[in-house]
Amino acid sequence: MSLNLEQKQAVVAEVSAQLAKAQAVILAEYRSVPVKEMTELRRKARGSGVYLRVLKNTLARRAVADTPFKGLTDKMVGPLAYGISSDPVAVAKVLQEFAREHEKFVIKAGAMPNVLMSARDVADLARMPSRQELLAKLVATMQAPIAKFVRTLNEVPGKFARTLAAVRDQKEKQAA
Repeated sequence: MSLNLEQKQAVVAEVSAQLAKAQAVILAEYRSVPVKEMTELRRKARGSGVYLRVLKNTLARRAVADTPFKGLTDKMVGPLAYGISSDPVAVAKVLQEFAREHEKFVIKAGAMPNVLMSARDVADLARMPSRQELLAKLVATMQAPIAKFVRTLNEVPGKFARTLAAVRDQKEKQAA
């Protein structure tokens, strides 16, 4: 079923809005992947905050025309699924994991603002820790000195209490 002009403009506007807040776009060829499996991919993508859309390449070219992702226009050939996200690692992980499980799903290229990525670059990006993991490591690193300082301060009264207990035990021993 083909789209009329208004529907095409709406699709281009929707994708352009997603691209405006995106940090990464990944293109993947989905030829011969069953609908059931593509639906599973869409569910996983939605859960990870990834906008996944199958588009006509002409509409996608129009959507990326005036964006930092315009370098992808040469790579837009064949039936492609477009993964768009504000978290570059999340989109790479979702699509790379699906590609590993389904050999007919092939990642073609990707882009971050003004940087074109090959399929190998996307795979490397997918191996990086996620944003949440990096934030957790940062918080742990920031908390470590404070926690050590608190333990050190807590050790002073603890040592004093243990010393008093030892003196008490010694006096009880002498009295007995």
